[in-house]
Amino acid sequence: MSESTGAGSGRFADFGRPRKVDGGLRARTARGAIGASWWSRRFVDVLESFALGTRLTRGRAYARAGQVLSLEVTPGVVAAVVQGSRPKPYKVTVRLRPYAEPVWVRIETVLAGQALFSAQLLAGDLPPELEEVFAEADAPLFPATVDDLTMRCDCPDFAVPCKHLAASFYLLAEAFDADPFQLLHWRGRTRDELLDRLRTRRAKGTPSEPVPAVSASVEPLPGTAGSAVAAPSVGAELALADLPDAALDTAIDRFWLPPVPLPDPAPILATEPDLLLRQLGAPAAAIGGPGLVERLRRAYARFGQPEQ
Repeated sequence: MSESTGAGSGRFADFGRPRKVDGGLRARTARGAIGASWWSRRFVDVLESFALGTRLTRGRAYARAGQVLSLEVTPGVVAAVVQGSRPKPYKVTVRLRPYAEPVWVRIETVLAGQALFSAQLLAGDLPPELEEVFAEADAPLFPATVDDLTMRCDCPDFAVPCKHLAASFYLLAEAFDADPFQLLHWRGRTRDELLDRLRTRRAKGTPSEPVPAVSASVEPLPGTAGSAVAAPSVGAELALADLPDAALDTAIDRFWLPPVPLPDPAPILATEPDLLLRQLGAPAAAIGGPGLVERLRRAYARFGQPEQ
């Protein structure tokens, strides 16, 4: 199959049931949604928002049957081997542009400037605010569109992604569950590299490393001046920065109230009301067929309208 960055329009008849695999990578969830942590669920939500239809359903079945023989994450590339119906397994690659060194320096400067972020990362957790930090650096943590991904599988199916690619995506989401730093590794930083840099910056107290020149498409972060970057305030530090100190006895009645309006929540994925309908195939004629899908689509659109 030729390389593509988006969903193809071709179809290829299945050769039959996939060959049984012993010792393959099997999804831990036997039913329901795949992905337990916020970052793996976010990755799956983004993937499913591309409305790739029943290919994702078949890929999920492959992932749960253990058809993925291997999965490896390296900067910019996820490589997998998937057993299909033919004797020779298929080779799968999914490419996502890793971030350049100047972008990583900017991200690390912000992370090191926030004690909570550093503590969570050093503990092996990804704070939900991490997505906002990457967005502020003009470096989205997750692919924004299907065109951000370059997908290739050497199976004869012309659809992109095929079920072998889709199975790899779901196993990748579970790999992110097991080790969240795999997501950052895909973007260009290994766990050890990132944590070592954060420890070094935290030990210095204030960032002093000059920031390399960045491309014109990347806007400077707030607080940037000269050749060194001062970590901008974010989260609670930003909200409380301009508040005067108040004696406890004069503020005790407001102890449980926020001193300023709470910041906006972390961004969530906005989707169309009929996303689920576009993911599923047409129902059988006995329960309404394509006509039922259209009636449900109109109903979902009506339910999704704000109240007057």
